[in-house]
Amino acid sequence: MSALYVHLPWCEQKCPYCDFNSHVRDQRSEADYVAALLNDLKSDAPYATQPVETVFFGGGTPSLFSVQAIDAILTGVDQQLGIANHAEITLEANPGSAEQAKFAGFRAAGVNRLSIGVQSFDDEKLVTLGRIHDSETAKNAIRAAQSAGFQRINIDLMHGLPGQTVTGALADVDQALAFECEHLSWYQLTLEPNTAFYKHPPVLPQEEHLADIQDAGLARLAQAGLVQYEVSAFSRPGAQCRHNLNYWRYGDYLGIGAGAHGKVTHQGQVHRSQKTRLPEHYIQHYAQGAPPRFSPVESDQLPFEFMLNQLRLREGCEVEHFEEATGLDIACIEPALQRCRDQGLMHPSRLQVTDLGWRYLNEVIERFL
Repeated sequence: MSALYVHLPWCEQKCPYCDFNSHVRDQRSEADYVAALLNDLKSDAPYATQPVETVFFGGGTPSLFSVQAIDAILTGVDQQLGIANHAEITLEANPGSAEQAKFAGFRAAGVNRLSIGVQSFDDEKLVTLGRIHDSETAKNAIRAAQSAGFQRINIDLMHGLPGQTVTGALADVDQALAFECEHLSWYQLTLEPNTAFYKHPPVLPQEEHLADIQDAGLARLAQAGLVQYEVSAFSRPGAQCRHNLNYWRYGDYLGIGAGAHGKVTHQGQVHRSQKTRLPEHYIQHYAQGAPPRFSPVESDQLPFEFMLNQLRLREGCEVEHFEEATGLDIACIEPALQRCRDQGLMHPSRLQVTDLGWRYLNEVIERFL
C-alpha cells in the first residue's frame, strides 16, 4: 500500500504534555510552507508506489490551515502521485470554533476522515492539560463534523489524568460513545522528556488506580462494540484507521513536512528519512527543492523495528511477513521468539502476543532489541 504523511507543525499554543514537533503559530507564510511541502513531495516521489491509498495530515494542528491550503496540498499530491478513488484521507482537528467553520470545506477538498483532539470532556481536566477548548466546544465540534457529512470520525481521549477517578474516566468514555463515532483513540497520559509536564510533573494516579481505570474503560468499550485492534485504538468492525494500520504492519510510506519521517523499501532494503524539524529551516531547505535523504536501516535494527510496530496489533502476522518486510530469515530472532513462547507470551506459530503477552507488551518487544 502507498501512504503519505503530511506534517503541519503549527498550534495555537503548546500543550504541556506534547512532545510532538509542534510550534506556536506566528506570521510564517502558509503559502510558503505549502510550496515547500510540494517540493519535498516531488523529491520523494520516485520512491512511492502510486497511486496513494492513504493520506494523513498530522501536527501540530492541521485544522488551523485554511481550506485552500489543504485543497492545494491534495491537488498537488494527486498531480504528482495520484490519489486512489478509495483513498482514506485523514485530517487531525482541534475543537476550536474557527476550525469547526472549515469542516465542510475540508470535506469538499477531499478529506473524508477527521480525528478530533478532545482529550477529555471534563472542563477541569482540560484546564490542567492546557487545552484551549472546553467540553461544550468539543461536543459542538463533533456535531459540526457530523453535520458537515463526515461519517468517519475518530475521537482522541486521554486517561490517567491528574486527579482522575475511575468514574471520571468512564464519564469521558461514555460521552464519546454517545456520539456513535466509528473510532476512538484512548490512551494513557505519559510524561515525556522535553515537555513542560516532564520538567514540572503533575501528580498522576498510582499504578493500581491506573490499572483500575484501564480495566473499567476496556470493559466499557468492549460492551459498546468497539474492538481494540491496537494498543490505544478501538473501532467498529471494518472501521480501523488504514493509514495507521500500514505503519503497524511495517508498510512503506512517504513523510513530508517539518520533522516528518518516511520509510521505503528500495532495492530490497529498508530505508528511512527524516526531514529538518524547524519550520523556518524546512521552508528554506525546500524553497527550491532538495534531493531526497533516505538512509538504509542496519540489519540488526530491523527485528526490533518490525516487532515494535507489528506486535502493537492484536491480529499479529504470519512468520512469512517478517521475512518479506525485513529481508531477514526468521532464524535471526528464533531464540527470543522461543523464550517468549515458552513463557506463554507469544503464539506458538504466529508473530502474535497472547493475552498474557499483551499485558507485558513492552517487555516482550524489548526482547528483540
